[in-house]
Amino acid sequence: MALAHLNLGNNSIGDEGASRLARVLGECKTLAHLDLSCNIIGSEGAGMLAGVLGACKALAHLDLSCNSIGDEGAGMLAGVLWGCKRLAYFDLSGNSIGAEGADGLAALLGACKALAHFD
Repeated sequence: MALAHLNLGNNSIGDEGASRLARVLGECKTLAHLDLSCNIIGSEGAGMLAGVLGACKALAHLDLSCNSIGDEGAGMLAGVLWGCKRLAYFDLSGNSIGAEGADGLAALLGACKALAHFD
């Protein structure tokens, strides 16, 4: 699939929608921009996305702000996003991430050399 830009922000897709998206996102090898902000995605949905986002090697912009990802979801995302070498913009603001989630994300900062914006 040649999809490069996907903006589904403000659609309330939740964990179920994130799970359904995850089924196809792994096939989007050219996906560079993904906006899933304000979608009520929790840790379960974040885990499903994390399972495929590592395969999106062209991913440069990821906006998951204003969801409900929490510590567990942040940890799952951090565990795979280090493989996205082009990731320059990553927004997780407004996700109730505490110290535990921040620990996992801190490791990501050192691994993503292209990361210029992290919120």
